Amino acid sequence: MAEAAALVAESLAGYRARAARAVLEQVVLPGEELLLPGQEDGEGPGSAGERPLRLNAGARSGGRVVCGPGLRRCGDRLLVTKCGRLRHKEPGSGNGGGVYWVDSQQKRYVPVKGDHVIGIVTAKSGDIFKVDVGGSEPASLSYLSFEGATKRNRPNVQVGDLIYGQFVVANKDMEPEMVCIDSCGRANGMGVIGQDGLLFKVTLGLIRRLLAPDCEILQEVGKLYPLEIVFGMNGRIWVKAKTIQQTLILANILEACEHMTADQRKQIFSRLAES
Repeated sequence: MAEAAALVAESLAGYRARAARAVLEQVVLPGEELLLPGQEDGEGPGSAGERPLRLNAGARSGGRVVCGPGLRRCGDRLLVTKCGRLRHKEPGSGNGGGVYWVDSQQKRYVPVKGDHVIGIVTAKSGDIFKVDVGGSEPASLSYLSFEGATKRNRPNVQVGDLIYGQFVVANKDMEPEMVCIDSCGRANGMGVIGQDGLLFKVTLGLIRRLLAPDCEILQEVGKLYPLEIVFGMNGRIWVKAKTIQQTLILANILEACEHMTADQRKQIFSRLAES
């Protein structure tokens, strides 16, 4: 038992040493404490004076550090809670700090306030709809949370309908609540999704990749067939083309893009364009 404990301690120490040298764009494991070159003593980068990332060090570095998915604040330390690649986004002001998160290939969704998701209406209880969003429990949706909805003018929502909405309440102690209107009371694309089309599920990492402003995949897919597409941050995609065959082709391409290189993807698109 003593030898096993020593091996575990040595292994954890190795993780810390690796993280101290370079963690950005590298794979991190749950339980690791982030050590970044920007939070070091006067002995220079990569030296023994490197210290754990302190979230209250923003005043010294001139920026604010924000921890995203896969990271947890423990006092003034930043601990890893998921296995994946550590990512960093510089703030718009360029004054240091920024956002740190772990990019993992998970499929289980945890509701986050402000996320736009695709849900399935599973039940209707009085004035509340129960919506399956892929989380640990269904979300609640009021019939008044639609554009133009009143007590006399109720929305036509049936069990089994697809709903595209946004979370306004999402935390571990309360039932998630979603709406289909923005802060101005407008639908802004949210509401009941059409009956046709195909709904399928992908990893959360692929969704974030597809929603990136410079995503080449969507640009290439849009050149193949005219389509309608809706992305949910809960890993669900709804797509509709002119024919069922085109819809299935688009769904298969989007699912396979996660494991294809850019050259492989271009070859497939060129073959489809010629056919």
